[in-house]
Formats: sequence, C-alpha cells, structure tokens
Amino acid sequence: MNRVLLFNPRSADYKPRIPNSILSIASSIEGLYDYVIVDGNLETDPWEKINRYLSDSSFGYFGCTCMPGPQLKQAIPISKKIRELYPSIKIIWGGYFASNQSKVVLNSSYVDFVINGPGERSFPALLDALENNTPYELIRNLIYRSGEQIIKTMKDELYDPDELPPLPYEKLNSFYPLQKYLGKTYLGTKTIAYHSSMGCPFKCSFCAVVPIYNARWRGKSAELIYNDIKYLKENFGGNAIEFHDNNFFVSEKRTVEFSNLIKPEKMVWWGEGRIDTIDKYSDESLALMRESGCKMIFFGAETGNDEILKKMDKGGTQTAAEIRSFAARIGKFDIIPEYSFVLGTPADTPEQAMKQIDQDIAFIKEIKQINPRTEIIIYVYSPVPTEGSDMYNKVLGSGFHFPEKLEDWISPQWESFDLRKNPLTPWLTPEMINKIKDFETVLNGYYPTASDIKLTDLKRKVLRNIASLRYKAGLYKKPYELKALQVLWKYRQPEIEGF
Repeated sequence: MNRVLLFNPRSADYKPRIPNSILSIASSIEGLYDYVIVDGNLETDPWEKINRYLSDSSFGYFGCTCMPGPQLKQAIPISKKIRELYPSIKIIWGGYFASNQSKVVLNSSYVDFVINGPGERSFPALLDALENNTPYELIRNLIYRSGEQIIKTMKDELYDPDELPPLPYEKLNSFYPLQKYLGKTYLGTKTIAYHSSMGCPFKCSFCAVVPIYNARWRGKSAELIYNDIKYLKENFGGNAIEFHDNNFFVSEKRTVEFSNLIKPEKMVWWGEGRIDTIDKYSDESLALMRESGCKMIFFGAETGNDEILKKMDKGGTQTAAEIRSFAARIGKFDIIPEYSFVLGTPADTPEQAMKQIDQDIAFIKEIKQINPRTEIIIYVYSPVPTEGSDMYNKVLGSGFHFPEKLEDWISPQWESFDLRKNPLTPWLTPEMINKIKDFETVLNGYYPTASDIKLTDLKRKVLRNIASLRYKAGLYKKPYELKALQVLWKYRQPEIEGF
C-alpha cells in the first residue's frame, strides 16, 4: 500500500499554527494509510524534506491544502517538481483556492484531483479507488479531468463534526514539537489555533467559502471543543484560543455551553461572527462570553451603505444602523469588536466609486467615535467566482478575468490580489487605491491596533500625535512620515498577519 505525504504550505505571516485542515485529512486515513506531514511554516526549505521523503519509492500520493496568496508560492513550484521528478505520484489539492479555481488548477497538468470542500470522506475513498484501480466517478466532493472535460462530482452533505475521528495531535507532535505551534500573540503566550465548525449559513457574494458550502454550517459540540482545548492546555501548555471558523457564533446555545465549560480554565479566546447574529444574543450571553475569556470578535461590517450591503447578499438583517448600534452595545461588555470593511466595490462610474470610498471612510470614522476600541480592518474588494451573484456578473462585465495559467497566480500583482490589497479591477483607478491605502495608514497611526504586542505605549503615543492633524482634518494623501515609522517599528497588519 502506497504511503501519503501531506503538505501544509507556508502562510502569509510564516507563523506556525496548528494545521487543522491537514490534520483533518490525516485523521481520515489514520490506521488505514501510512502518512507523513511536512509543514512549510516550520521548514527553511520544505522541498528538501519533501524530496527526501519521495525519493523513497513507497510514496504514491501527495496531498496539499491551498489557500490563495502566499501558500501558492510553495504549492505550485513543489507540485510541479513532483510531477517532473516523480510522475507516478498522484497529486491531490484541497482548500478553497483549489475548489474555487479548479479549472486553472487542473489545466496545469500537474494536479490530478481537487477535493471540493470537506475531504474527510472523499480523500480516503479516492485513495482506496486509486489503490485498487476501481472507479472514483461516484465519490462525492471531487473535481478532476477526463479527457478535455473537467468533471465535478456531487457535493456531499456536511459531516457532523462530532462523528469525525479526533485530530491526531500526537502524530503531528512526532513530526514537529507541538509546542512550536502555540505561539505568543495578543491573546496569550501559547495560543491554540482551532477550527470547530464547517461552512457558514449565509451567502455573502464576496466570500470565498460560499461556492463550497452553499449556506450550510455544522458545528462541533461545545463539549468536544472543550475536551480538545483542555487536552492541548494540559499536555502542551496552551493558554489562549483563536477560533478560525468562518462563523463560530452561529448557535447562541453552543456558544453559551462552551463559555460555561471554558470559564474555569482562565483562557483568553477570539472568534469570527456576524453582527446581525450576535446582536440577537441576550445580554446574559454576552456577559458570560466575556467572563469566559472572549476578548475580541471579528465581524464583517463591510460598508455603511445599505444598498451595497444588499448587493453583497449579506443574507441577514445587517444594516448601517445596526453596525453603529452594535459597536456601542458590545463595548459595554468589554469585548473588542474587530470590524472589517471592503472598500472599492463595483460602481457604474469612477465618480460613483470614489464617492462610495469617501462615504465608507466617513462611516469608519463615525464607528471609531461611537466605540474608539473598535479595531478596523480594511480590504480592497476582490471578486470571488460566485455563480448568480449580481456583483460578480458586474465584475465580469467590466472586463475583469482571473489568470488562465496556474503559475500566473504567484506573480506579485496576483499575490497582492489574493491578500485583498491590490484589486486589479478595472473600475478602480490608482488614485482610489492610493486614497484607501493612505487613509488606512493614517487610521492605523491615530488608532494603532491593540493586537500589536511589540508596540510600546510610547510608540503608540508618538504615532497618534503625528497622525492627529491628518486624521482630524482628513489630510490622508502621502503620509510618508507615518509609513516610515510603521516600517521602522514593523507595525503589525492584522488583515494580513492575524495575531
């Protein structure tokens, strides 16, 4: 039976975090196939180790998870080398880049299969079919080439996380000391990265997970989440948690149960949620969350324009009025709201696009007046291939198109696109992009992020004093003095680097 190499490419900030996606796949073949794990975040040159493994002819499969952006810089050249040097090895990609851009991935000629969404069932089923030379056409959640056609099999239902096998933390620890994954962050000195659910019950038109999960969500029970966290705390010293779910707070009942369980552990935690969901939580639930250690929550505020919120198909009841009122409400519970905004959405004319950017800048400043502790994350709109979305159809009508060659995705401009820092979209002029970026620089000077643990009180005071005139007068253009200080002090960009 052929062995499996599972690869986690290097992430944007190069910080090692527990590779939950790779561990989920590993758990699905535990006891069935012999496998090894290579983590690009913990290797100076991952190809050296991968090549050493694959030179042993016992390996038959290379599995690679792939998010857009920096992970492609390792995933693409390494997959290409494997095809050249070890042509018999089957190369299988997962992750939402591979699912959303499956055509360009499979047209590369060096990726054989894409796991389209959760792979805990499809990955071992595919290995069994390839091992036994039996048909794989009926295996769900697969995308592959057949002659000139790209075949996409039926989507599977979302699995009940409680019924899936436990993540093989001890096996990971045999390849890399697990303590290396528990890094110092704003939340704690040994922060656990954890994924407790699949999908999201909403269909925002700019979100990359929508085409994969189609408004479906399944969450692990509070008790099993707690058991995993408790295990990582007692065995490896974890003292804080980042929940990397697309939407951790879908169920108030689950959140309350988890908060009650984790409260005695005295651990700080963070997650992602929706304003219109958590605003329905009771005051008692919000107070309990804070008592249990919830310090900050990431929210997609997106814009202060109700018409654009509708075009984004936020799928709920979120309005500009609720974004304002919720910033004030959550502040009363000492939970920091981290609001992300998407600037530069499609417009009919450049004048309309610039007007909307100005309105969003004014709205952001209004939010900071309501609750100065609100963290602001700014992205430039980048399209996601969402079928049927009016916003995406408008993008295509403007002349925008994605790269037709996989290698083009690792060019500098497309890497910036993946990080939502350079949109490559025809309706946005350089003047507009500069205005967004310059405002972001001034905003981060006047309100330095709380998550930058290296920034001293003195440095924060200096930044704020220098940025004060610009911020209050709306003079954002060419803030070179602030950019110089941010480079000198290695200012953390949460939208790229996380914690």
